[in-house]
Amino acid sequence: MALEGNTIELSAAKELDALIKGFVITQTDGEYNSVRKIWNGMVDRKPAIIVRCLNNNDIIQAIRFAREHNLVISVRGGGHNITGNAVCNGGVMIDLSLMKAIQVNPEEQTADVEMGATWGDFDKATQQYGLATTGGLITSTGVAGLTLGGGVGWLVRKYGLSCDNMIEAEVVTADGRVVIASLLENPDLFWGLRGGGGNFGVVSSMKLRVHPVSTVLGGMIVYTRDKAGEVIRFYREFMKTAPDELTLYTALLTTPEGVPIVATIGCYCGDIDKGESIIKPLRTFGSPIADLIEPIPYIQMQSLLDAGFTTGNRYYWKSGFLQELSDEAIDHIISHMAINPSPFSSTVIELYGGAGSKEPEGGTAYPHRQLEFNLVINANWIVTQDDEKNISWVRYFWQTMQPFLSHKVYVNALGVEGEDRIREAYGDSYTRLATLKSKYDPDNVFQMNQNILPA
Repeated sequence: MALEGNTIELSAAKELDALIKGFVITQTDGEYNSVRKIWNGMVDRKPAIIVRCLNNNDIIQAIRFAREHNLVISVRGGGHNITGNAVCNGGVMIDLSLMKAIQVNPEEQTADVEMGATWGDFDKATQQYGLATTGGLITSTGVAGLTLGGGVGWLVRKYGLSCDNMIEAEVVTADGRVVIASLLENPDLFWGLRGGGGNFGVVSSMKLRVHPVSTVLGGMIVYTRDKAGEVIRFYREFMKTAPDELTLYTALLTTPEGVPIVATIGCYCGDIDKGESIIKPLRTFGSPIADLIEPIPYIQMQSLLDAGFTTGNRYYWKSGFLQELSDEAIDHIISHMAINPSPFSSTVIELYGGAGSKEPEGGTAYPHRQLEFNLVINANWIVTQDDEKNISWVRYFWQTMQPFLSHKVYVNALGVEGEDRIREAYGDSYTRLATLKSKYDPDNVFQMNQNILPA
């Protein structure tokens, strides 16, 4: 168990174990391999130790131990990010996945959530009261990572980004302090946490605003792939007048039976009868092979895409906002998706806007509130032998899309792509974030992220 010449003796790990309520796991422990595994099967890193935390003191002791031994720190919430930054090689992995407590206050319409919880955990708790907040597209996504990077989902146009709904956060800083970030306490840090990721400390819990959501009008309308051009063009025009209650994406996919398709996938959160009227043009457009939109529980909407993003598959993607969804860009996207090497891969075009275009009180570090279509090229495959052809497909597709891109990227969809792309992700917020980093983490202790260097 070593990092750059530093060897951690088992006795040192045992000393740490005695200081915490949680568990210290080393490479000699039976559960080590299962605990270090995360969503993206491409990532196979081996921490020197894993600290499975149960409270803030455990986090403090883990940070102190790592700093005393000059070890890199990674922080695992849901472990769902494409980069795999939740797990490090040879350092200390602070694992929050046992910290899942969720307390819903239906009168205040708030929910307190610990940062090991996933959106599946969160939705299960809040839906008992008919409440929800914007929270991703896959239930195994962590509440922590999604919210700290911005956070889009099926409610984004009606209720804003996940980070817009953050009211307060509890943070363990690099020097071992526990601080509260809110509009009233440390408002500079509160601003930075709403989009700046895990750059400023380990967020152990947060309070989120929740909204009345129970039954939604959701699902997908499916067409054969040869209709992709007309479907995407119709989608582009339809969304110009769509109400904020409707979040709608379009995607190029392959069915489990191996049939290439194009689909519009959406969620209307409002009066169901009114929603039926609003989506009628979607239902009556063209000749779909399946219309699967119907009134469903919000939890069912949240898990709709889970089967397409299985934990342990190998993932590689690139994403960015388009200057415009022009006819030429659409044709380009369709032609490149036609040569993708894996039936599990997809290309998705997303549009946020609505409440997501408006900053909440106190502002956010999340910078990209323009009404632009977001392109996600997602390669998804199973075996190591197919790595090169799938990665090459994404990279070539991405390279040829450059004339159509606005060079802005949603940080949660960013891979390991270098300093320039990180600046594109943080946009106009970058300079202020770098100053904030100098204040809360001047030694860049928290660098396993889309890293902001201290100013």
